[in-house]
Amino acid sequence: MPFDPTTRPLTPAEARVLATLMEKARTVPDSYPMSLNALVTGCNQKTSRDPVMNLSESEVQEALDSLKLLTLAFETSGNRTTRWEHNFQRGVGVPEQSAVLLGLLMLRGPQTAGELRINAERWYRFADISSVEAFLDELQERSAEKGGPLVTLLPRAPGAREPRWAHLLCGAVDTRASVPAPASGGASPALQARVEALESQVAALQATVQRLCSELGIDPAMSPPGQD
Repeated sequence: MPFDPTTRPLTPAEARVLATLMEKARTVPDSYPMSLNALVTGCNQKTSRDPVMNLSESEVQEALDSLKLLTLAFETSGNRTTRWEHNFQRGVGVPEQSAVLLGLLMLRGPQTAGELRINAERWYRFADISSVEAFLDELQERSAEKGGPLVTLLPRAPGAREPRWAHLLCGAVDTRASVPAPASGGASPALQARVEALESQVAALQATVQRLCSELGIDPAMSPPGQD
């Protein structure tokens, strides 16, 4: 039986951890599967996240343990560090394109079909907006035998040109709180894309350092000689 959010919805922390695993598997594959430290950093990014969260290591580990019980994530053995992978598509029972849309909705909050197509560029290239809408419609009309609907179309906000979609993996959505928040600092899409690219590079470098430290038997948290 696929994952059914009406029976056991995800918590916000579980959704963030799961979606971060999904994101990094596609955008920085060299650092995937992810260590706990890298996953905490990814969950608490300041860009491409709505809402911005500040999860502790223990909160992320607790979310991982719960996702493992739901068969949505699993451990993989890495030299001396436990690493984690997601099992979203199989656990929820959706195709790749639907998994991409759900992952983006979990990370960035409600979005229009056009926004989802743009934000999906580094995950999956949809041919056009109608393709995005087709998969969203399929997710909204999902039968009870498959676990029920996984997205919903929100009422159009005052002044908005298009309605936005929200995921239902954390349970029913309060449509009264569906008005989008203004963009932080008015950052342009180009600037935000550059920041995201830099964050991905940093995450990849961190993963490389952790892997090298594990191979050499060095604790990455130790201070270099002479800096105590």
